[in-house]
Amino acid sequence: MKESEKLQKVLARSGYGSRREIETMITEGRIRVHDHVATLGERVTADAVIRLDGHVVKTSDEESVPCRVLVYHKPEGELVTRKDPEGRATVYERMPPLKGARWIAVGRLDINTSGLLLLTTDGELANRLMHPSYQVEREYAVRVFGEVSEAQIQKLLRGVELEDGMARFKRIRRRGGEGMNQWFHVTLTEGRNREVRRLWESQGATVSRLIRVRMGELTMPKGLVQGGWVELPMEQVNYLRKLVELPELTSAPVITKEDQQRQIKQARRGSRRHREGSQRAGTGQGKSRRTPKERPQTHRSTPATDGKPAGKPSAKRPSRGRPSKRQHPGGQKSS
Repeated sequence: MKESEKLQKVLARSGYGSRREIETMITEGRIRVHDHVATLGERVTADAVIRLDGHVVKTSDEESVPCRVLVYHKPEGELVTRKDPEGRATVYERMPPLKGARWIAVGRLDINTSGLLLLTTDGELANRLMHPSYQVEREYAVRVFGEVSEAQIQKLLRGVELEDGMARFKRIRRRGGEGMNQWFHVTLTEGRNREVRRLWESQGATVSRLIRVRMGELTMPKGLVQGGWVELPMEQVNYLRKLVELPELTSAPVITKEDQQRQIKQARRGSRRHREGSQRAGTGQGKSRRTPKERPQTHRSTPATDGKPAGKPSAKRPSRGRPSKRQHPGGQKSS
C-alpha cells in the first residue's frame, strides 16, 4: 500500500500556500483530486492527480524542497497577500524569485503595521510557527494614545474577552513616551487578526504605531532597512524548526555573514532609489520626456503693446544645460 499524506500538507510543502490557505481553497471547492472535489482531511498518495483552479499542480516530496527562510523588514503601506484587487503594494513583490517553490508568509501584519516578517518555502514550518499550540512568542513595540493605568495593564495580562474568545498579553513593559503617547513592548504567543490593537482598544486606548520587533528569539538584523530582506543561515533555520518540533536540516544552501551584509547593502541601495524616485515623482521630474518628434507644438502669443506686433520672439533662450546666472540671482545653482 502506498504511503499517503494529508492533501493540505502536500500542497503546503509544495509552495501553494500555508496549511490554513490550502484549507480555505479546499472549502471553496477550488481543488480537485482525480475526478472529484477535494474534502478537508483527504489523504493523497504521490501519484495523485491534483488540480487547483482547473490546473494540474506539481507536488514535491520533503527531500526535494529546500527549506529557506527570509527575514523581511515590512514597511507600513504593504499588504501581506499575493494579489490585491485595488492594486496596492504587497510584500511578495519584493521577494527574490524562486523556481519550483513559493514564498509563504509566516502570519500576517496588517497594512498599518511594520517590522519583522518571516517568509519561508516550507509550508509545514510556516503552519507550525503560526499555530498557537507551539507558543511561539511575538514581541511588538506599541505606541498607545491615551492614559494607561496599572489596573488596565493587569487586566490585559490576566485576559480580556474579545469577539473571537479570550486573549491576553504574556508580558507588558513600559518604554516611556511623551504626553498622551506612551510606548510599550508587549509579548503574546498567538497571532489572531489585529489582536494587539483589539486588546488595547478593549481598554479604551488607541494604537497609533505598531512594530513587530521579535519572533521567537529572532530580531531584526542590524542595518536592514524597510523593504529589505536577509536570508537566514542553516543554524537559524534549524533553531526555528526545533522550536516547532521539526527535524533539523543536515544540508542547506550556505549563507555566510558576507552574503547577509551584501543583501543588506542591496536593500539600502534599493531603498535609496525608491526614495529618490518618489521625490522626483512628487516634483514632476519623474515623468519621461518626449523626444522632439513626440513633443506637441505649442503656439504662444503675447498681447500687443505700444503698437508692436504680437508674438515677437525673444532675443535668446537660456540653454537647457547648466543654469545661467540670469536664471538664478547671484549666480547660485539650484539644488
